[in-house]
Amino acid sequence: MAGMLALPKAASFSGAIPNGVASNWRQIMDRRQFLKYHMQGALYVAAGAAGFIWPSTSLAKDSPDVVIVEGDPAKATRAAVERLGGMKKFVKAGDRVVIKPNMSFAQPLEAGTNTHPQVVRTIAVMCREAGAKKVMVLDHPLHRESECVRLAGIQAACQGLDGIEVHMLTSQRLFANTKLPAAQEMLESEIAREVLRSEVLIAAPVAKSHADTGVSLGMKGMMGLVYDRHIMHRRYNLDNSIVDMCTKLKANLSVVDASRVLTSGGPAGPGDVLLADTVIASSDMVAADATTVALFPWYGKRKRPEEIEHLVLAHKRGLGRIDIDSLKVQKVKL
Repeated sequence: MAGMLALPKAASFSGAIPNGVASNWRQIMDRRQFLKYHMQGALYVAAGAAGFIWPSTSLAKDSPDVVIVEGDPAKATRAAVERLGGMKKFVKAGDRVVIKPNMSFAQPLEAGTNTHPQVVRTIAVMCREAGAKKVMVLDHPLHRESECVRLAGIQAACQGLDGIEVHMLTSQRLFANTKLPAAQEMLESEIAREVLRSEVLIAAPVAKSHADTGVSLGMKGMMGLVYDRHIMHRRYNLDNSIVDMCTKLKANLSVVDASRVLTSGGPAGPGDVLLADTVIASSDMVAADATTVALFPWYGKRKRPEEIEHLVLAHKRGLGRIDIDSLKVQKVKL
């Protein structure tokens, strides 16, 4: 079918996983299994599934709501942002920018738990090209900081770039207690100070599954800018608190790294890692997440955005759109 993304490639990972993470890695979904999903008519970009037909808007002249690009991670990232109107649409001269990737796990790229370093580097470079005064790449590590830095590879990828810094948020002094006036349940949270003093927030999550919320994408990933994220699990309904958090931490731009997709076992793995060589970008972080949900299998099954509770709540509360069949989507293969 014209405009359909190519089938993901299969690969394998045999390296040891550090810090006690299980070494019996359930590896990359093979091509036969992924073909099975196609034959079942479940790939949303290809055909109708549960009444959904991907909109045919690849040639739309006006700015798309969502861009899907297949190709090399760095080139796909640049192409996706350019097709949304370019980074200058989001970043003005003199702006301070925070990029929030996944880099909180001490695991290599093959594990599918951290954002591809070249995706983050490309976003950061584009921000500086657009005139950003300073670009901060931030996350709150879940594993040992030094190992996260080494294995995630994002700091190394950005090393030597003027005006771009990569930091792990490990000290409580780097966060400030912040009221969330638009929240419904979690009325305050300790949020990274650097975000509060910045003009632009960019989500750069890796596409991965999550045992509690189904997926961990742009919205869920913002928990890495909160000091005590465990309270969101213990004290509040997790999906509600994610939406409350995103009333404050609402990304101006979302770039989802689906070069590798951890389709099961997330967020830490081990699980099935699908090589999709894809980047999804939107100025609507909810739409970016919703589109990503529809593109890939999760735990061996196809899902619609309406099955992900925090996306449904975000849509109902006006944070973004999950009616992806009504969105203008541009699909590109490099």
